[in-house]
Amino acid sequence: MVAVKLRINDVSFSYRSMNALDGITLEINHSEAVSLVGPNGAGKSTLIKCIDRILKPQKGAILLDEENTAQTDARKLSREMSYVPQNNVEVFPFTVFDIVLMGRKPYMGWRVSQKDIAIVAQTLEFLEMEDFGQRYFDELSGGEKQKVIIARAIAQEPQVLLMDEPTSNLDIKHQLEVMEIIKDLVRVKRISVIMAMHDLNLAARFSDRIIMLKDKKVFKVGTPETIFSIDNIREAYGIEAQITTGQGGKPVVIPISADRNERG
Repeated sequence: MVAVKLRINDVSFSYRSMNALDGITLEINHSEAVSLVGPNGAGKSTLIKCIDRILKPQKGAILLDEENTAQTDARKLSREMSYVPQNNVEVFPFTVFDIVLMGRKPYMGWRVSQKDIAIVAQTLEFLEMEDFGQRYFDELSGGEKQKVIIARAIAQEPQVLLMDEPTSNLDIKHQLEVMEIIKDLVRVKRISVIMAMHDLNLAARFSDRIIMLKDKKVFKVGTPETIFSIDNIREAYGIEAQITTGQGGKPVVIPISADRNERG
């Protein structure tokens, strides 16, 4: 029997008068990679932020191990859940080691412990970034920065990792590196990863399940093979597409043309 890690029960959220999520109900299992896909404005990033308590839903509940996260102590929740935002802006020239050490904040007292230092070192080793520790964050490439921010989130030792467009603004090489890291996290660390994704083919290749959103609601949930169909792509995105088979039997979506009747 699959263990449910996270339950999202009838969650709705609005930005002032604009509805952003409408009655979202989902279950996220232990140790699986899940991608949230859908057109712009479907609610992917908003849902990620509601799960992480950055935004407070006007309706519904989010349960982590059957505990309502709205009633969970902030320090405890930050030990169980970490978040990688879409854009990372550095203000001060911290070293990579210092940036990753920030992920230990939920566990720290007045001083840094040897355990904190060891976990940071182990995290950098896990990501094959041992030689980056004393480099300055603002001197890194975009792909290297993204790996450091992921390292900071891993150092929190979360049970659930939330990621908002983890491959945005990265070249193809770094996109694949980041997605391989995510796959290894699920396999080795046994955590649940929830990603908001625009790239359907990366989502198909590296996700156990796909949650497709449309019009602020859940449209379809299933494996990449069942979700990425010609009909689903047409209805959710308003485009015609071909579906072929790629590595490991995963579907590959090839856009052909936009449905002019769906254009806003």
